[in-house]
Amino acid sequence: MESALYIVATPIGNLGDITHRAIETLAGVDLVAAEDTRHTKKLLSHLGLTKDMQSLHDHNERDKASYLLDLVAAGGSVALVSDAGTPLISDPGYVLVAQARQRELKVVPVPGACALIAALSASGLACDRFSFEGFLPVKSKAKRDALEILKSEPRTCVYYESTHRIVDTLKVVAELLPKRQITIARELTKTFETFLSGPSEDVLGLVASDAN
Repeated sequence: MESALYIVATPIGNLGDITHRAIETLAGVDLVAAEDTRHTKKLLSHLGLTKDMQSLHDHNERDKASYLLDLVAAGGSVALVSDAGTPLISDPGYVLVAQARQRELKVVPVPGACALIAALSASGLACDRFSFEGFLPVKSKAKRDALEILKSEPRTCVYYESTHRIVDTLKVVAELLPKRQITIARELTKTFETFLSGPSEDVLGLVASDAN
């Protein structure tokens, strides 16, 4: 395996979505850096692989980055994976990749599943121009301030939100823009995958009724 840092996408729910190239990469690298090693160990076991692993998450990324990149600089190969989907997309990895670029080490994307793109592609909303805003703030005022941009944003905006907070978030969206066309995508690629589309005030009613 060529010496590099490999950014490997993994399934977001359906294990059948992992690519042949991802499997080859995970099998070939010297070490796998995982957001949660216990979670990734299950995936590797499903693939029939046993690998050396290191945890890499928000709380230790700055401490671990130098060690992992020293391995690459010495001729080794490291795969970065998140719990689900594409690393760095609202997941750890930015510090690691930024430092790899600063050190002029090779960084290789191994593309695959991504909840953002999967949801957008099936949303029925315009995909030619969009803005990805990641996870919304938890506190009410900060969340409202973040959602205020929808009033002047013509592009499709994509957010991640917790199932525990989605009703409260939709209440804010419905208050600010009750007729705005939105789509809720949940349980993507899984058995109970669901899309709810329509004006925000209508989608709020659908989601609120499901929650009750």
